[in-house]
Amino acid sequence: MSLIIVGGHDCMCCRYQQMCKKRGHKVKVFTQMPTGLARHIGSADGIILFTSTVSHKMVETAVKEAKRKNIRVMRSHSSSATSLNGLLDEIDTLEQTQAEISAYGATT
Repeated sequence: MSLIIVGGHDCMCCRYQQMCKKRGHKVKVFTQMPTGLARHIGSADGIILFTSTVSHKMVETAVKEAKRKNIRVMRSHSSSATSLNGLLDEIDTLEQTQAEISAYGATT
């Protein structure tokens, strides 16, 4: 699954990437507003917003692009490693549930 992380602390950027890679997710992390953020989002499967450490403009841009491309958005007020782990657990659970539903539909 490809993810976009918007917000968070600059010093945690590599840690976010390591945590996602360890779980098999490809990730792009934007802690600062790049020029053309909407273009950088691309066709991700999910967007994680750390709302305490992100500008309103970044949130608006990410949410607008997510709606336009039908991308799931998950929000967390905290930008800690524990918070990201919780969100990744939630994503993994959703993926597993979707796989089970697909498998059940294929067998009936």
